[in-house]
Amino acid sequence: MAKPIPDGYHTVTPYLALADANKAIEFYKAALGAEELFRLPMPDGSVAHAELRIGNSVVMVSSEMPDWGAVSARTLGGTPVGMMVYTTDVDALAERFVAAGGKVVRPLADQFYGDRTGQFVCPEGYKWTLGQHIEDVSPEEMTRRMAAMG
Repeated sequence: MAKPIPDGYHTVTPYLALADANKAIEFYKAALGAEELFRLPMPDGSVAHAELRIGNSVVMVSSEMPDWGAVSARTLGGTPVGMMVYTTDVDALAERFVAAGGKVVRPLADQFYGDRTGQFVCPEGYKWTLGQHIEDVSPEEMTRRMAAMG
């Protein structure tokens, strides 16, 4: 019997509509070390569906399909939704992301909540927060630190 949640998947899986899915897949491989699990091409060369593994998570992607309501962040001019990627060396990942063509929105910095993070945007217009957990901070300490920031 099939498992309700397939092996290697998590309860929540992002699904991104991409203006140029083929190019974006190559960007995610170069920038984030994504492993392409599979790609289902359309007759015109666009991507009906593809799955990428980034770390221990799967991200699903496809080419834009406006008739189905799948419009890319690039076409919309941005997105309020972002992805958070935890890694063991955020400085190296940020450098790799930018070298592959991503842009810095907010540079890496140590945060009051115990992570070192920065925000970046990929050529498709999606926001990616890259982070590394550097300190365990209780909710009480987090609240105190945030209040001290003004």
